[in-house]
Amino acid sequence: MYGCSDEEIASIREGGLDGFPAAEVALLRMADAMASTPSNVSEALYTELRRHFSEEELMELAANAALENFRARWNRVFDVGSDGIYRKGMKFKQR
Repeated sequence: MYGCSDEEIASIREGGLDGFPAAEVALLRMADAMASTPSNVSEALYTELRRHFSEEELMELAANAALENFRARWNRVFDVGSDGIYRKGMKFKQR
């Protein structure tokens, strides 16, 4: 399966990344850096990302994060609401 548990989503929203694998922490930090204005991934973060991912993998992961940022900003301009796909209590991730 895939996805995050309710607890993991709450933890991410509160800025708590304890308990996540190092590779996921680096990706979450990258996504957060890319969502900032101006977008800037520091050399230190890039070095950490390269410990876990190849250049090709990083290009694909960054492209996906950039696409989601684009969609989120586009939706705000046109006041597009949530489709309600995520609902607290839904079970996606198997452990």
